Amino acid sequence: MKSFVSIVVPCYNQAQFLDEALQCIYNQTHTNWECIIVNDGSSDHTEAVANGWVAKDARFVYVYKNNGGVSRARNCGIEHAKAEFILTLDADDKYEATFLEKALAVLVNNAEIGIVSSWGRRYLTNGKPLQEFKSKAHSVSDFLFGNGLHMGSSLFRRECWEKSGGYDTDPRNGYEDWEFYLGVCKLGWKVKIIEEFLFFYRQHLVSRRTTMNRQYKDNMAFIYTKHKDLYLPHYEDMVNHFLDSIVSEKREYLKVKNKLEFKIGTAILRPLRFVKKLMR
Repeated sequence: MKSFVSIVVPCYNQAQFLDEALQCIYNQTHTNWECIIVNDGSSDHTEAVANGWVAKDARFVYVYKNNGGVSRARNCGIEHAKAEFILTLDADDKYEATFLEKALAVLVNNAEIGIVSSWGRRYLTNGKPLQEFKSKAHSVSDFLFGNGLHMGSSLFRRECWEKSGGYDTDPRNGYEDWEFYLGVCKLGWKVKIIEEFLFFYRQHLVSRRTTMNRQYKDNMAFIYTKHKDLYLPHYEDMVNHFLDSIVSEKREYLKVKNKLEFKIGTAILRPLRFVKKLMR
């Protein structure tokens, strides 16, 4: 009998995309699954869309909870899950039809692997392609300074979620995907990347990801502090990482500074700054 998989789809006010996400699940070539749709206190028609799929196929399950954020919604879905393999999918993203079949085969046949992902493509809400991302992540070292998967959706063992403590719901944890993967790999689990474009990430002009980037310092501090025991043995790696970041930012600054537009702007503002200085 084919392995059973629980797919968790948290949704908060994204009913307009939910149909497409659930359709990609319905289209999976691996058919032994349940899909738990977690309505995280939405004020739109998420419930109506979800119940439409529940009526269509008994493999879909609908759960409502008060709004608490994506980490709580995912944890809630996994708590309701019956399978030992968990697939997470945000309500505005989608997988190619063979992803579940291919990813599951990796987990079933490789006991040391805890997480399976794939290459992916980002695209705008209007369908315009943005970029491709090809992860090469394999172990904890690939998650020390960022999300080595470049995405939040993956197939993983329920045991990984249980032993790592699940998705951390602390409000300072803005990069919950990265922190979860880091916690799993910290326990010794390996990651496998399927080198095919099987995941599609919808990039909104103003997204939660953009908001989190504005809180970069606090989010990074939370992860580094929580996993201090992991980072201390990698002190030299941390120093090199931050020095490389400083050099990179300096290089970008000099690029901008040397542009003609920047020089013209500086020339225009120079007399105004002089006047402002005299008025102090």
